[in-house]
Amino acid sequence: MAELGVLLTKHLGFHQYDVYGDLLGLLASHPVAPIVMLHHLDVVKPLFPDARSRPSAVRRLFDGPVKLDTAGLMQQSICYDSANRWTVSVAWGFTVLVVRGIMSPREMEMSARTFLNWYRRADYTAYAFNTRPLARSPCQKPVVYYLSSEQREALHGGETTVTRYERLTPGSGKGLRGEIAAEWCLRPRMGRAGRRR
Repeated sequence: MAELGVLLTKHLGFHQYDVYGDLLGLLASHPVAPIVMLHHLDVVKPLFPDARSRPSAVRRLFDGPVKLDTAGLMQQSICYDSANRWTVSVAWGFTVLVVRGIMSPREMEMSARTFLNWYRRADYTAYAFNTRPLARSPCQKPVVYYLSSEQREALHGGETTVTRYERLTPGSGKGLRGEIAAEWCLRPRMGRAGRRR
């Protein structure tokens, strides 16, 4: 590449994945590295199930979360609700997944195989990163909430980003004890320059 005058910088965590199908598993467990590019959008499902088209789903991502916090986009955070024994995974600006039971961070950081290898004859597990199979039991499938709105708000002389997530996929969430709110509101504290404190 240097012979062509193209400078390359090797950076751990940057990879190109050629996949098709549903990107939910890949993007909901995105590693702590900036998401650089999405391509082959013509062969993947829209990022948001209620989007009119693939381009409108990508536009929703760029008109909202990308403008508010580019570096934080789809960065995964994992927490637990010990009272209900739920594992909650947040891919900021994209989804909140609620899973019945306590799953280790190592397992949650692995992408669920909702997508397929670009080469249809290739081994479906032959990726350059670890993946995990989809849960077969309806009780073990995650309840997925997708980004519905985002905005900046003033907070104690600084700013905060407020994002709301709604459940857009049909299903009853069987197996989860207690009520799951129809809407999640997450408020990471933001500094004046848009940095998390």
